[in-house]
Amino acid sequence: MTQVQDKYSQTRKVLLVLISILAVIPLAPLINRYIPPLVIGNWNLDLTVSIILAAVLTWLTLRLFRFLLLPAVGLLILVLIYNQLTNGYGFGNMIRDYKTMVQNNWGNKEQKEIDLVLRPTFFDGPLTKTVKQLQSKVIATDSVVRNFSVQHSLENFDEYYPKYGSLVRLLSLFKYVNGHFKYVSDSERDEYFATARETILNGLGGDCDDHSILMASCMKSIGARCRMILTDGHLYPELYCGDEKQFELMQQAVIHLFGNETIDNMYYHEQNGQYWINLDYTAHYPGGPYVSETAYAIINL
Repeated sequence: MTQVQDKYSQTRKVLLVLISILAVIPLAPLINRYIPPLVIGNWNLDLTVSIILAAVLTWLTLRLFRFLLLPAVGLLILVLIYNQLTNGYGFGNMIRDYKTMVQNNWGNKEQKEIDLVLRPTFFDGPLTKTVKQLQSKVIATDSVVRNFSVQHSLENFDEYYPKYGSLVRLLSLFKYVNGHFKYVSDSERDEYFATARETILNGLGGDCDDHSILMASCMKSIGARCRMILTDGHLYPELYCGDEKQFELMQQAVIHLFGNETIDNMYYHEQNGQYWINLDYTAHYPGGPYVSETAYAIINL
């Protein structure tokens, strides 16, 4: 009889451990959504802290209210299923959060800073004219542009707003624009700069300057600060991140929310403590590789 009781007790303990693990797995990323990014040195520790908190909560439940543990696990799974069906935080988000901690930790990434080399042709007449034309096409107050930007700033990553705040709006807008933009070249004879309104009404088609004007206009319409960089035969937009601390937060958000991309480096320009990241249509994530490291002009907007 004693051997049977011992065997039953051991089996019961194993089941409790398994149930505890099942509770920690969905609970940790849920907690993580409401914990601000914790960066110590080159390591992002917020999800690690979330796992520890989830383990502590599970242990306390096991000690004080053991009978509630199994219903709690079931409730967490139901919440995830409900959120999945309502475009909220679901199983895909949970997997992405763990992938961020295990594979995409910023401590394993190399930051890549590119120096802008300005050529002395900036003050040439034709170049100055081109710069002014491009600046005049960035119209962030257009109602079509504003409504388009607001709609698509809410389309992705909304469940991470408690964690990253307004950054998720900018990253969501980038994801939509770069995911739907289609390259269409100008005629061989003429260079045409389309406004953001024109590009939106045309179905997001155009060349590099049309994309840059679109991206800069849309970002500015929801409060971001942008500029455009003119290189040899190419134009691309950049997003202002802020100082080094704000840039580190942007890095973590990009690696976390664009975890499906292969992010080997974060490409940026730093000038006088101000950090700018690449938003080119050739980049699959904010801060993706630059097409060219040389700049004819930095076009402030």
